[in-house]
This record gives sequence, C-alpha cells and structure tokens, in this order.
Amino acid sequence: MPKVLISDKLDPGAAAIFAERGIEVDVKPGMSKDELEAWIGDYDGLAIRSATKVSEKILAAAERLKVVGRAGIGVDNVDLAAATARGVVVMNTPFGNAITTAEHAIAMMMALARQIPTADQTTRGGKWEKSKFMGVELTAKTLGVIGCGNIGSIVVDRARGLKMRVVAFDPFLSDTRAEELGVEKVDLDTLLGRADFITLHTPLTDQTRGILDKEALAKTKPGVRIINCARGGLIVEKAALEALNSGHIAGLALDVFEQEPPSPDDPLLAAANVICTPHLGASTTEAQVNVALQVAEQMSDYLLTGAVVNALNMPAVSAEEAPRLRPYMQLAEQLGSFAGQLTETALKQVTVEFEGEAATLNTRPLNSAAIKGLLTPLLEAVNMVSAPAVAAQRGIEITEIKHDRPCDFQNLIRLTVTTETQTRSVTGTVFGGDRPRIVNVKGIPMEAELGAHMLYVSNDDKPGLIGDLGSVLGDAGLNIATFHLGRKTAGGDAIALVEIDQEVPDDVLKKVGALANVTQAATLTF
Repeated sequence: MPKVLISDKLDPGAAAIFAERGIEVDVKPGMSKDELEAWIGDYDGLAIRSATKVSEKILAAAERLKVVGRAGIGVDNVDLAAATARGVVVMNTPFGNAITTAEHAIAMMMALARQIPTADQTTRGGKWEKSKFMGVELTAKTLGVIGCGNIGSIVVDRARGLKMRVVAFDPFLSDTRAEELGVEKVDLDTLLGRADFITLHTPLTDQTRGILDKEALAKTKPGVRIINCARGGLIVEKAALEALNSGHIAGLALDVFEQEPPSPDDPLLAAANVICTPHLGASTTEAQVNVALQVAEQMSDYLLTGAVVNALNMPAVSAEEAPRLRPYMQLAEQLGSFAGQLTETALKQVTVEFEGEAATLNTRPLNSAAIKGLLTPLLEAVNMVSAPAVAAQRGIEITEIKHDRPCDFQNLIRLTVTTETQTRSVTGTVFGGDRPRIVNVKGIPMEAELGAHMLYVSNDDKPGLIGDLGSVLGDAGLNIATFHLGRKTAGGDAIALVEIDQEVPDDVLKKVGALANVTQAATLTF
C-alpha cells in the first residue's frame, strides 16, 4: 500500500481522498526540517503547500519517495533539479486557484486606481479628504499583461469586461490564441511604453527574474500603475521604490515580495501609493478546497495507476491513457535496455522512431521509457523522470520521429543508438494489444519475446553453430526456454536470441564467445 505524508495545512478532504483510494496517509503539518528529514524515508508521496521546503537534503533522505504534490501553482519551495535527478515526480495544481488569483489582481488594480486602502484609513481616522483621493477610471485604459497563461488569460477576460484595452507580452502566446483572447500581442518594450496599468502573471525563472528592473521601469509610461500577484522577484523592489518616489510610477500593488514576509522596516511598506497584501492571491475558501482535492486526486492516480497530470518534470499521462500506453512503455523500455546492455562505448545520439498505431499515441512518455531502459545498464538509479535530464547532462542527443506511413506491423517502435564506434538499431512491436516483441535487430528480421535471462549471439551464418551452442548450454546444465534466429542473407550476418531458464555463468558465456563463427556473445536481463 502506498503511503503519503501531508506536511502542510490542507483541506481535510485531501486526506479523505487518499484514504478512500486505499492509500495510507499521515497528516503532520508544522514539522521542522529535522523532523521531516527523519520521517520522509517512510513515504511514497509528499503533499505540501508553501511552508514545507523540499530541499536536496530532504530528497536525499526520501528513499521511497515517488511524487511531491504541491497544492497550488508555485514550486519555488521544491528543488526541482534535485527531485528530477532522484526520479521524483513533482506535480502542482495550476488550475485550482487560477480564478481566485486573477480576481485578486483585478481587485488590487481597482483599489490602486481609486486609492481605496488609504482613503479607508483616513476616513476611519476622522478625516474627510474627498479632494485628496482623485482616482482614475479603468474604462478605455490600456492594461499590459506580462504572462498570458492560465491566470493571465482570466485577467484578460475580466479586464475586457471592464472595457479596457489589453496588450500582452508572452513569448509562448501564439497569434491564434491572442486573437481568441482579444488581446494585442506585443514585445515587452511596446507594452511598457503603452500600458496605463501593468499586471504580472509569469513564473519566476532565470528569464523572468527582475523583468521589471530599473531599465525596464524607465521605459514605462509616466503615471503607470503596476500590480504583482504572481511571484516576488519579478519586480526589482529598490528600483520600483525609486520610480515611486520620483513620481514616475503612480502606484504599486504587491501581493508578493522578494523576501516573504518583508522586513517590518522595508521602505516599500511605508511608501505612499503602495498597496500591500500578504500573498493572498490563492486565499479563498473555494481555492483552498480545490487545490487540496486536486493534488490528492493527482497523487493518488500516479501512485495507483501511473497516470501523470500537471507534472513539471515528466510527460503527462492521463488515467485513460495509462492502460493503453503500458505495453508500449514496456516495449520501449525493453528496446532501450536491449541496446544499453550491448553498448560498450560512450553514447552520442539516440533516435526513437514510431510507426503505425504507435505514432498516434502520446509518445513523450514512451520516449522517456526508452531512454530510461537505455541508461539503466550504464548508470545507477535512473528512472523515467530522471532519464531525459541525465541524458542531456551527458550531452546525448535525443531525437524523436513519428512516421506517417504504412509499416509491416500494426505498430512499430525503433531505437537507434550511435556510439563512438558504431550505430545499432533494435525494433519492436506490440502483438495482440499487450505482448511486446522484438522484430528486428541491426537490420536482421527476427521475432522474439524477451524473458528474464537472454543470451545474445551474433555470428556468421555457417553450419554447426546451433548444435555447438546447444551442446555448451546443455553441458552446463542450462535449459533453453525459447530459441530465436535471424539472418540477413544465407552465409551472412546472423543473430540468435536464446531465453535461458536461469542466469548464464561467466565461464559459460566465454565458451559461447569462443565458438567458431561467433563474433559477439552477451547476456541480457529483462
């Protein structure tokens, strides 16, 4: 039975979902780093919000851990690289609090336009400063949206409902999607120069960190008002404060900060025309329930069925796809393992090709399975999550090709490996919907089901080999389960794949390799 730890405060419905799905769950919010490190080794899954820090040290102690589920969008508190290296899937819930965060951004924009927080304070203080709080309308103003993903697109929809003009900067926004949203797609400098209001809805990455720095802020329209309900660090706060004090920026609304919580003596907190909230973007009853239930469902699906949804470091596999993909993933991994066990020099390039029905599937997880199988005989602790990253770190070029053409079988997967000395390919198919088979090795047609212990023999096609090979195995007391042969031409290159009931000892393998006309002999395990 899988076991999950909930280490942050989540809606009780999350624990109930785990229990209903047959997963053992412990709820221990507020654990210290040392306590988490001591306990985490007992769990297959870890469900968190923002309080738990999943560091490399924690991951090193998490020997059983398969998945980390973040109830929310941001995963700044998870060492994604370390999780990937250790083969731990990291999931988030990008849709559960999208509406809530977008609404908060709109609320901050309205409050900024009409100076509502300050007006409220002075009125409560007995003042009636009606003329002091001259606001601006949103209607017909230009809103610049930086980041037009899940949350940004909802903000766009609400802003257009307020009769605002919207310009958007997002390198991943297609022209078609921009047209659907009703926004004008522009570059960043154009947005900065035209927007009356700017709102940020992008993750914090190396590319977006400090996207509104001193230089960028100088390009903004005088009197601009800026809202950040996304991530602290997108705005260089010191530069923003200078622009506020100079009057270039008319107002700043921040739900997130470079340091959270900000220091009590942070000058931004005392600055005029600044609205601050304590990271409330996702803080509604509906959002908290939604993300808790969603992360529990996602983690349960992965632990029980292998379905992968909203993962940041692994291809998505829906619960409906998982059963259909399973035999193809087994085949892809076997092809990779076959090639990996016969690889003796450094890998340079890998090509994974899909034909027939296989080309119509979700091939990204199949590709990952093939790379995992290929690297496992060569490296320790590689799985589907870490394999692509490990290959990239070692400079192995991975190419995926889908062929839209008829093939000899209903489906085919071909793995071609290029090393420093040679290129080798192995091809397989799935028979009957669930039975993986090898159908071609190095251009030699053959049909073989791979068992736990296989003997691979490459030889010149000359009489006597089969008898000699049988004698060596028989003399050693090794029983042959299946025997598969293939050759290019009569008298040319040939291959034998022999399934043995037990492991072939090294001394027996040497005797096979010494037989006349044998060019290579190797044991394979699957």
